[in-house]
Amino acid sequence: MAANNRRMSGKKGAQVGSGGKRRRSLEGKGPTPPAEMRKGHAKQRAAAAKTRRAQGRPQQRRAGGKGTSELVVGRNPVFEALREGVPASTLYVQQFIDSDERVREALQLAAERGGINLMEAPRPELDRMTNGLNHQGLVLQVPPYEYAHPEDLADAAADEGQDPLIVALDGVTDPRNLGAVVRSVSAFGGHGVVVPERRAAGMTAGAWKSSAGTAARTPVARATNLTRALEAYKKAGIVVVGLAADGEAELGELEALGGPVVIVVGSEGKGLSRLVGETCDHRVRIPMPGGAESLNAGVAAGIVLYEAARRRA
Repeated sequence: MAANNRRMSGKKGAQVGSGGKRRRSLEGKGPTPPAEMRKGHAKQRAAAAKTRRAQGRPQQRRAGGKGTSELVVGRNPVFEALREGVPASTLYVQQFIDSDERVREALQLAAERGGINLMEAPRPELDRMTNGLNHQGLVLQVPPYEYAHPEDLADAAADEGQDPLIVALDGVTDPRNLGAVVRSVSAFGGHGVVVPERRAAGMTAGAWKSSAGTAARTPVARATNLTRALEAYKKAGIVVVGLAADGEAELGELEALGGPVVIVVGSEGKGLSRLVGETCDHRVRIPMPGGAESLNAGVAAGIVLYEAARRRA
């Protein structure tokens, strides 16, 4: 009995129960909600888009930022920009200019398009505007491009009830390549192009011309950080596929191209940057029996977009 008393006296204070905490912790959080109710899931975004359409509410769009205004200088460049539908706000014409055929055609195109201000300016003013370039009496002002936000491209696909098909460019600095990619995305039913904010080509007059007018209906989004934008796409259920000469899979073997996908194209010389390459779910190579070492971004993107469109048909 004394031994029993000693054991009891060794207890320090009253025993406190769990208050049911352990029992509740075993109950779990209940069944997994359906995909339409899970935040960030592709089906949840599609359901939200459907609700917005049913209620007639306009979708809130995030700003992707604006580019800078640009000047197109010279008679032939100005005429070609107007002919290709490059957006323009003002056409500056030198006072007392010798009006040849190109000048007359440029003025006629500007008048036919409408919405372009015609301004007459003395030669010294045009010299100042162009920093002394050979403007030949014609200067066209291109307004800043309004970029979309990367998430807008995926939202647009959900609004249409389609799997996203997006191209992201990593380190592509030639605006003509950007314009060619925009043209291919438009041709194969893609939902837009993503470019980094820094050290990358933007939507300049050269990019507009290379797009052959398709930039008017195919959005270009600008990402402050391309790696983070790709990670956000992955969280939304979109597969990120990078093009690389040493990719683990060949283009024809990749089943992921038939679903929601972002195709990442690197520069012709350096390819994908290290962080972007590590972010990709798959790295795929384009077989080239002819032995070429690489393809420019516009050609490479067009080949992969064709394969993606073929699988979705």
